[in-house]
Amino acid sequence: MLYKTPALDAADLKVLHEVDGLREHLRDAVQQAPMKWTQDLRKALTASAIAASNTIEGYQVDAKDVADLMDGEREVDASEENKAETLAYQQAMTYIQSLHDVADFRYSKELLNALHWMLQGHHPLRIAGQWRKTSIRITAPGDELATDYDGPDQDLVPGLMAELVDWLNDGDTEAHVLIRAAMAHLNLVKIHPWSDGNGRMSRSLQTLLIARGGVLAPEFSSIEEWLGMPGNTWEYYKVLREVGGPVYSPERDTLPWIKFNLRAYHEQAQRVQHRVDRSNQVWIELMEHADTNGISERQVTALHEVAMVGRVRRSRYERQEAINTQQATRDLQALTKADVLTAIGQTKGRHYVAGPRFPQNVMATSRRPHRIINPYATA
Repeated sequence: MLYKTPALDAADLKVLHEVDGLREHLRDAVQQAPMKWTQDLRKALTASAIAASNTIEGYQVDAKDVADLMDGEREVDASEENKAETLAYQQAMTYIQSLHDVADFRYSKELLNALHWMLQGHHPLRIAGQWRKTSIRITAPGDELATDYDGPDQDLVPGLMAELVDWLNDGDTEAHVLIRAAMAHLNLVKIHPWSDGNGRMSRSLQTLLIARGGVLAPEFSSIEEWLGMPGNTWEYYKVLREVGGPVYSPERDTLPWIKFNLRAYHEQAQRVQHRVDRSNQVWIELMEHADTNGISERQVTALHEVAMVGRVRRSRYERQEAINTQQATRDLQALTKADVLTAIGQTKGRHYVAGPRFPQNVMATSRRPHRIINPYATA
């Protein structure tokens, strides 16, 4: 037996309707924007999601370093363990994103175990890609001796996972994709079918269902970045504990979990929309600045990343603009000589940040504050 999808109340339906509107608006805004910076934004959002989800599990890599690792850079400020976790999660997320439009797609235990192997297969002493063969105990955050949750007996896992796979393919198909995605997350994390990596797998499965929904690229819809914010992470654990119960209890009311996810969807969509708006305005202002200061359009790409992310690397700029190393180096050196950029670090780890002559109106736009509204406060 699985945890059941609840009926939504009027406030939930109102928030869900608003989320749909935000997602539609985001889709239109991204489609109308210049391809260069939307690709950058997609990569930055993916990096933020990976960084946040790994942070929940105790692996600390800054989102900027995650983006560099995704680009093949290895000279980043992170331990080898954290780099390995980041690259493993990137592999799984890349595969998930590629499945959004597969025509004959079906969920299966093989798919889920393969995704788990992508996440955990680099650990030589851990069993990856197979259901656990032992009991599982989840400790309370900050207290390893306190038990938060005991998962179902290992002998029950194959049957529960078969039931979940059937539900993923054919269950509650009339429910909104975002609601189904949230319920998939809840059920997988409560079954806890693997010895390790269940949290990231559950969040990844939620992202996969959203991707399969097809309304908006999963980079713009994933709530992993939101979940990784310290206060939200605490609430995430709290609602999982309250809804899931101390042991596997599928008869419990799941509506609080859905309300939590609807708030997450709404607030993350607000955050992404603010970022899209700022990014678009930064691009416009940089193009205006370039017209009067002898800066080429391709150099604007580097300046846009500095404004939005805080830095740019030569190798990343080179790939973005499909130019050779000599051209990329020449462009960045010219911007450095003009004091628009400042070089930081030695050759291997070198990156570029805003220099004293970086246009201040652009930087002000990129740092423009915004306010996030709790949708249930006005529902």
